[in-house]
Amino acid sequence: MNTDQFPYAAPWWLPGGNAQTLWAALASRRHFGPAPTWTRSRWSTPDGDFIDVDQARHTSRSGAPLLVLFHGLEGSSASQYAVAFADFAATHGLAFAVPHFRGCSGELNHAPRAYHSGDFEEIDWILKRFATEHPGRPLIAAGVSLGGNALMRWAAEMGASAGQRVRAVASICSPLDLAAGGHAIGRGFNRLVYTRMFMASMVPKALKKLEQHPGLFDRTALLAARDLFEFDNLFTAPLHGFRDTPDYWSRASAKPVLHQIRVPALALNARNDPFVPAASLPTPQQVGRHVTLWQPGQGGHVGFPVAHGVLGLPGNVRAMPDAVGHWLLSHL
Repeated sequence: MNTDQFPYAAPWWLPGGNAQTLWAALASRRHFGPAPTWTRSRWSTPDGDFIDVDQARHTSRSGAPLLVLFHGLEGSSASQYAVAFADFAATHGLAFAVPHFRGCSGELNHAPRAYHSGDFEEIDWILKRFATEHPGRPLIAAGVSLGGNALMRWAAEMGASAGQRVRAVASICSPLDLAAGGHAIGRGFNRLVYTRMFMASMVPKALKKLEQHPGLFDRTALLAARDLFEFDNLFTAPLHGFRDTPDYWSRASAKPVLHQIRVPALALNARNDPFVPAASLPTPQQVGRHVTLWQPGQGGHVGFPVAHGVLGLPGNVRAMPDAVGHWLLSHL
């Protein structure tokens, strides 16, 4: 197990995890080169549904690595971290792709199911297809928040065979202990800001899913849900084979199985992440020798803004993709 560190320090004008999180999401500079443009492909899923995959249009040399990024809860290729990773990939001549979890590409998927934090079966067939379509490119994969937990679950489930798909994986600000993260986001400021933001996106999509599949869940109860625990209890857990929220959060968490990973894996978590309590982060004793832990004191949730320009204003979010991207490339 490695404990190499990401030497991150936040700008003086962004104190605290909430400021670092919100600035990165709402106001930061995402790219230094041209804004990424995408070619979208629709892939049929093994169960007859579909996902949409965005592949960056910038040029990459033949045989250059393909970096696959799995987004976070209600994320997409438009999320600030996806744009920043696309900029990193363009700068270094890598191919880059963002597969959208079901229902996250702007069009509701057809099946009753959606996506969840432990969706390692979905990760598996997606990576298998990328490997099949790009046989001359070594694959590296990163996952942000929810996508990172699912990716680490996949790496643990696959064991040594994961190396047949990818050279290395990374999770970024992932709630590897879902119960700890789920309870944290349901309290105080987090409940007022982040929970409300996620629910404003997730509830309308769930109601459209109910229109597709009448009787799928209790509409009145869902409309009364006020946090992710209640939402997951009514929607996410039962639709994906879990008994209830505690069962889902327990069985889908990657932290208990990190020791099973057999490919180079990086877990980056800021210790001031509002969503992911520092006390819940994995320790060196809980992971195997293939896992590297980066746990800087600052950064927020998928933030890590850095200063540039006059007086260090405004900030950009390229530091994290640069650090994670170079770590992944070092394992080719």
